[in-house]
Amino acid sequence: MTEPVTQRTWRPGRPVSVAALLRQHRRGAGDPTHRLAEAGGHWRASRTPEGAAAVRIEDQRPDGVIRASAWGPGAEWALDRLPGLLGEHDDWTGFDARHPVLVETRRRHPHARRGRTGLVLEALVPAIIEQRVTGQEAFAGFRALVRRFGEPAPGPGADLGLRLQPTPAVLARIPSWDWLELHVDPARSRPLVAAASRAEAFERTAALSGEEAERAWRSLPGIGVWTSAEVRQRALGDPDAVSFGDYHVAKDVGWALTGRPFDDRELASYLEPWRGHRGRVTFLVGLSGLRRERRGPRMSPRGHLLTRNHQP
Repeated sequence: MTEPVTQRTWRPGRPVSVAALLRQHRRGAGDPTHRLAEAGGHWRASRTPEGAAAVRIEDQRPDGVIRASAWGPGAEWALDRLPGLLGEHDDWTGFDARHPVLVETRRRHPHARRGRTGLVLEALVPAIIEQRVTGQEAFAGFRALVRRFGEPAPGPGADLGLRLQPTPAVLARIPSWDWLELHVDPARSRPLVAAASRAEAFERTAALSGEEAERAWRSLPGIGVWTSAEVRQRALGDPDAVSFGDYHVAKDVGWALTGRPFDDRELASYLEPWRGHRGRVTFLVGLSGLRRERRGPRMSPRGHLLTRNHQP
């Protein structure tokens, strides 16, 4: 095995589920940028401001220690941010659960947290692909994008099939017909290409507050409230970000906490007393396992995107 560029040992002083925290950033079980529970740990590939990095994070040991190894020019950057990725900066101070479902869920999951990557484009690319389509279609599109236009991760993770997302320069050059073959229509490919062309400016927004960053992102046509919330949650670890516009979130939160599904307007009103921590409410509802009964036919992937009546 290639010697890692650097290693880190971290003792967080609390129980940490490495797999659960990394799963927050994985886009489906077949996401090539993540390999969980393989080859002695959990693997993740990223493009950092210092360059490509592949990180292997081991499960927490009985003595509380977490060990990680990294390869590539971005290895030190990635390991410096390991605590944040594993939820160290997710401060629940000031959160009042107040609802019995939330109180009980918090009691059962006292150490549950959100991690943050500090990488905006990494979260933005799959979030745009996921707009207005089924999860199956979105995950397949992202997987195909990474496999076709990405590259193997540095170090031994490449032997596991670990890959990096495409560089911004590559994303910006993908033609429209290739996006269609990836099941990504123009309404999504256009903001993807535009965001890739402004990658450096987008990455600088990682230092802003969630609301400031969202204003910057939404200045780009095609990036709306849902997409911004998804990026705020993952890149910034923003506890107030709520995925308004999601097909399930408002309905499930309303059903779990009041016994009837909400629409987005009702959800926004109901969450107002938790402002600053609104995303924690939806996070805990997800952990509770309480969801309304799914009725009616499932949405089907749109086969028309494979038609080739376009010209290069």
